[in-house]
Amino acid sequence: MLFIIIIGFMIASWVVSKRLKNKFKKYSQTPLSSNLSGNEIAQLMLRDNAILDVQVISVEGQLTDHYNPEQKTVNLSADVFHGRSAAAAAVAAHECGHAVQHLTGYKYLTLRSAMVPVQNISSKVINFIFLAMFFGSMFMNNLFSMESSILVIIACYTIFTLFAFLTLPVEYDASKRALAWIQSRNIVTESEHAMAKDALDTAAQTYLIAALSSLATLFYWVMIYLGGSRD
Repeated sequence: MLFIIIIGFMIASWVVSKRLKNKFKKYSQTPLSSNLSGNEIAQLMLRDNAILDVQVISVEGQLTDHYNPEQKTVNLSADVFHGRSAAAAAVAAHECGHAVQHLTGYKYLTLRSAMVPVQNISSKVINFIFLAMFFGSMFMNNLFSMESSILVIIACYTIFTLFAFLTLPVEYDASKRALAWIQSRNIVTESEHAMAKDALDTAAQTYLIAALSSLATLFYWVMIYLGGSRD
């Protein structure tokens, strides 16, 4: 049953991801009334929040936008960096929202950042465990018992799940800050604000599905360990 739920989350993730791409494509074709580019919007929001040590740069790819707290850069994809649309405004302001969180010491961002090294180590560990399982139980038995391996998997998915759920308030708060700022600053009209909100709300759904999927996977492995799996 849990396996079916996990498959359901995978399908839901694909559907939302496709919707997100379609919406950003649609809203990217609507010219912004203020005629500001994503880069200009990001620069303005940073200045308004007295953030002078963060650089706005253009990166390759689509929907690759992110804030890097270590390098202190707001990384915008080319379409957002140069774009002058409701979608570009939403994404640029959202990523700057993370920079504002960093400046103000937003607790969930601080906790999430602290978990990044543990998350990275867990990813490497679980990849090793799955590879060992793939190449056969004989190889596994020379290193760990199957029971020990499943416990390691559970530990890793516990970290993944905590990280995913910590990501939710970080993303929702960044969107809230972004939408409030672009409205108060008259960056967007009422209709453009609705487009920006719709785009960011859809993006947030991808994080929610990822968190729930991670939780379902964690339960799946716990059930296997407890011998209660019916798959």
